[in-house]
Amino acid sequence: MTPTTVANPLLQIQFRIPFDQIRAENVEPAIDELLRDARQELEGLTSEPAARTFANTLHRLDQLTERLDYAMQIVRHLEAVATTPELRAAYNAVQPKVSEFYSSLPLNEALWQAVLSYSRSEEARGLTGARKRFLKKTLDNFRRHGAELNAAGKKRIAEIDVELTKQTIRFAENVLDSTNQYEWVVTDESLLAGLPESARAMARASAASKGLPEPSWRFTLQAPSYMAVMTYLDDDALRRQVYEAFVNRATEEKYDNRPIMSRILELRGEKARLLGYRDFADLVLEDRMAHAGDRAQQFLEDLRRKTESAFKKENSDLTAFSGKEDLQPWDVAYYAEKQRAALYDFDEEALRPYFPLESVIQGMFEIVHRLYGISVLEKPGVPGWDPHVKYYEIYDDSRPGGNQLLGGFYADWFPRENKRGGAWMDTLITGEAHGDRQDPHLGLICGNLTPPGEDRPSLLTHREVQTIFHEFGHLLHHCLTSVELRGFAGVNVAWDFVELPSQIMENWTWERDALDLFARHYRTGAPIPAELLQKMRNARNFRAANAQMRQLGFGLVDLALHRDIQPGSNIDLLAFARSILQQFTPAKLPERYAMIVSFTHLFSSPVGYGAGYYSYKWAEVLDADAFTRFQNGGIFSSEVGGRFRDRILSRGDSEDPAELYRSFMGRDPDPNALLERSGLLVQQ
Repeated sequence: MTPTTVANPLLQIQFRIPFDQIRAENVEPAIDELLRDARQELEGLTSEPAARTFANTLHRLDQLTERLDYAMQIVRHLEAVATTPELRAAYNAVQPKVSEFYSSLPLNEALWQAVLSYSRSEEARGLTGARKRFLKKTLDNFRRHGAELNAAGKKRIAEIDVELTKQTIRFAENVLDSTNQYEWVVTDESLLAGLPESARAMARASAASKGLPEPSWRFTLQAPSYMAVMTYLDDDALRRQVYEAFVNRATEEKYDNRPIMSRILELRGEKARLLGYRDFADLVLEDRMAHAGDRAQQFLEDLRRKTESAFKKENSDLTAFSGKEDLQPWDVAYYAEKQRAALYDFDEEALRPYFPLESVIQGMFEIVHRLYGISVLEKPGVPGWDPHVKYYEIYDDSRPGGNQLLGGFYADWFPRENKRGGAWMDTLITGEAHGDRQDPHLGLICGNLTPPGEDRPSLLTHREVQTIFHEFGHLLHHCLTSVELRGFAGVNVAWDFVELPSQIMENWTWERDALDLFARHYRTGAPIPAELLQKMRNARNFRAANAQMRQLGFGLVDLALHRDIQPGSNIDLLAFARSILQQFTPAKLPERYAMIVSFTHLFSSPVGYGAGYYSYKWAEVLDADAFTRFQNGGIFSSEVGGRFRDRILSRGDSEDPAELYRSFMGRDPDPNALLERSGLLVQQ
C-alpha cells in the first residue's frame, strides 16, 4: 500500500469513519484513484474469460462501485452539513467526473453484452427469488438508462447526466447561500410581542453566537426561527418581511435559480424523450408503485376532490375568525394558531417542556426495543463532523445468540450556517448478507431542530418530535435490512414505498402509552397532564384539509412541471407554478412568489423527488392503513412489530413492494385509511 493510500482517509472503507481527519484536499486525489480502480474492476468484469455466472457478473456489478460510493457519500454529506469554500470547490470538481462514470455504466456496450449473455444462460433461467428479481431489474434499468440507444444517443445521455449533476448542485448551493444571507436583528424587545419565551431564547442565543451586543435578538430563515416568527409574532410588518424573503430565496442575481430550474426541466425532458418516454414522470415512475405519471396524477386528483370542500370551509372559518376581509399569506399561520388556541384551549408551546430532546430520543429507542427486539446505545468519543454530533449503535436482542451489531448511525440535530435546511436520513455503508451472517450497516440522521437555550436543554415542538421519529424510521429501514445484494438493501426501494417505514413511526408520537415513555417535563419529570394531552389530540386534525391540500399542491405542481411544459415553450415557470399552487393555498399569493426555485426536494439532485413528490401522500395512505394493525394488536406488540420488521424493514427491494405490503397486512391498502385518520372521511 502506497503512502498516499495510507494518508488519505477516503480510500479505505472504515466503519468508524475518521471525520476528524478528512480534509478538502483529500477529496480530488481519493476520487480520482477510486475512479481508476472502478474502471479497472469494470474492465475485469467485462473481459471475464469464464462462462457467465451470477457471481462473476451480477454480484460483481453490485459490488463494482462500493468504495467509490462510500467516499462520495461522505464528501456529499460533509458538503451538506459542514461546508467550506474549499470543500465546495473540491466537491464541484469531482461530482461531474463521478456522475459521468455512473452514467456510463448502462451505456457501456461490453457491460451490457455481459449482462445479456448471463441472462441467456441456463443458470439465469433457473434463478428464483431476489436473484431473479435482481436480474430483471438490472436489464430493465440498463434499458431505461439508454443501453439500447445508438452511439449518438448514448453520447447525448451521458452529456445530459453530467450537466444535470452540475446544475442540481448549483441549485442546492444557491438555496443554502441565499438562505444564509438573511438576518433580522431586533434590539427593542417591545417588537417581539407574541413570541413565546422559547423563541426569544433561541433568538438571543443566535445573536450571542454572532457577538452582537445585548440586548439583541437575531432571526434567520432557518426553520425553527422562521416558523416561530410566522406563527407567533404580532408585528405583521416583520412577518411580511420574513415571509417575502423566504418565498423569494434564490431569486437574487448572485443566487438566481430561475434559469437553473428551467435548464434542469429541459434536460430531464430531453432525456425522457431520448429514451422513448412521453415525459420525465413516465421515465422515473416506471419502476415505482405508481408506474406512470397519469396514475400518480389521478391519485392526487382523487384526494383533492375528497378534500376540497373541507379545505374551503376551514379557510372560510379562519377568515371569519381573524376579522380580516382578506387574509395575507403571512397571516395564515399566525391566525390559525390563535384559532386553534381558541377552539381547543391548546397552545403548542405548552408541550415544549415535555419534549427535551434527549428524553425523546431515549423513549424512541425504548419503543423500537419493544417492537423489534433491538437495543440502541450511544457510543461516546466517536469523532463526528461537528461537536454536537452523536454516534449510536444498534444491537439485535431478538435472534439466537443475541447482541449482534446490526448497524451504527450519527445524529446531527441542530441548525448551523454551514448546514443545509430540512431533515433527512442517509446511508454511509450498506452491509452485505452472508447466509445467516449480516455485516453491519452505517447511516446518519440530520435535522434542524430547536437548539438548546441559555439555561435549558433543547425543547422540541411536537412537530419536531415527529420529525425525529420519521427520520429514525428511515434509519431502521437501512439498518435492519438483511439482503444479499447492496442494490436491494434498505432504502433502495421504490420512492413511493420508501416513506412507509418513516411515516409509520410518527404514529407513536400520538399514543398515550408511548408518550409516557419519553414526554416528561424537563425540570420535574412529570408526564404530560391528561388534560393537555387530550387538547393536543383534539387539535390533531385542526386544519387537516389545509395540511393535505398543501402537500397535494406540491405533488401536482411537481408533476405539471415535468409533464406539461413543452420543449421551447419559453413559459414563465414562476407564474405557471404560482397559478397551480394558488389553488391549494388559503390566501392570495403575491405576484412575486418564487417558492419553487428554492424547492430542493425537486431540483437538488438529478432525480431526487423530481416527478415523485406525490410519494409522500402515497406512502401516507400505506402508513395510515398499516398502523391499524398495531392499534389492533397493541402498539408495543412484539408479534406485530416482528412481522413488520420481517416483511417490510428487513426485505429492502428483494420483493415487489405491493407484495411486501400484502404479506404484512394480508390485503391491499385501504385508500380511505388516510382520510379517516385525518378526520376527512365523514365529510365526503
